[in-house]
Amino acid sequence: MKALVYKGPGKMALEEHPKPVIAAATDAVVKILKTTICGSDLHILKGDVPTCTPGCILGHEGVGVIEQVGTAVLAFQPGDHVIISCISSCGKCEHCRKGMYSHCTTGGWILGNTIDGTQAEYVRIPYADTSLYHIPVGTDEEALVMLSDILPTGFEAGVLNGKVQPGSTVAIVGSGPIGLAALLTAQFYSPAKIIMIDLNDYRLATAKRFGATDVINSTDGTATEKVMKLTDGRGVDTAIEAVGVPASFLQCQEIVAVGGHLANIGVHGTKVDLHLEKLWDRNVTITTRLVDTVTTPMLLKAVQAEKVDPKRLITHHFKLDQIVEAYETFGQAAKTNALKVIIEA
Repeated sequence: MKALVYKGPGKMALEEHPKPVIAAATDAVVKILKTTICGSDLHILKGDVPTCTPGCILGHEGVGVIEQVGTAVLAFQPGDHVIISCISSCGKCEHCRKGMYSHCTTGGWILGNTIDGTQAEYVRIPYADTSLYHIPVGTDEEALVMLSDILPTGFEAGVLNGKVQPGSTVAIVGSGPIGLAALLTAQFYSPAKIIMIDLNDYRLATAKRFGATDVINSTDGTATEKVMKLTDGRGVDTAIEAVGVPASFLQCQEIVAVGGHLANIGVHGTKVDLHLEKLWDRNVTITTRLVDTVTTPMLLKAVQAEKVDPKRLITHHFKLDQIVEAYETFGQAAKTNALKVIIEA
């Protein structure tokens, strides 16, 4: 089969690779129909994720059709159309029993990280019963690729950890795909203001179309002052970091209000400063999280009910043969205006 293989920092190649086989009774082999590229994949290519070693097939998102299941798989059978969770969960360990599937002692974020992932024609899914989701008949499967990772990540690590409430003020630093996913799902809770902050005017215009009440281009260094003006000097109740660089985390610290919440989503590959000398007395809560995908069933129902449309995040389409071009497009988003790309296997 064809697969995109990580060859070391800055290197990847579309290669012929052996088709996966059932390795444990709880496995399923899924034929990929559609997959995508995540910012985490770019972090791997930058060398920020040392657990991913050369030779691994990249990717942890997608939808597909089950081709084969192990003897212990009870909830799925060959022919079922499924959403592949970015998190593999045994469902039985200490962390899984607490709903922290991302910290599963034998799973977690392993696809496209420590085991072969979804940017291929086929993928082996460990713990299939607790790591796949049935796709309802008639549901747009392209939109559901966004439920593998980005939508639950924005919702869980940003909106839920950030305690977004009706009438509250929210600022999302980073108007890329993950920030926009947080924007879409924050609207479940009817905040009074959602302020999007970014360096790119196209992404800010997109955020405005997606429901942001205010947008701020932070290029000139005055974003903090503009947020304070919009909030009568208070700052925001929820500041969501959705980039993964030191400057964006610093921005969140500067704009969060007394008693507010700073929710980090971004993957940080370098040291970030925490200014406790300014925050120690401000009753601020700072949260970190890797997505657990515990909200995927709820988000699937919301998509079915047309309460949220994740397909709006998709800007480009490629075939698997074009995946290197897809990476170039996604990695140069400031030039290409790419948000999420769909890759058809």
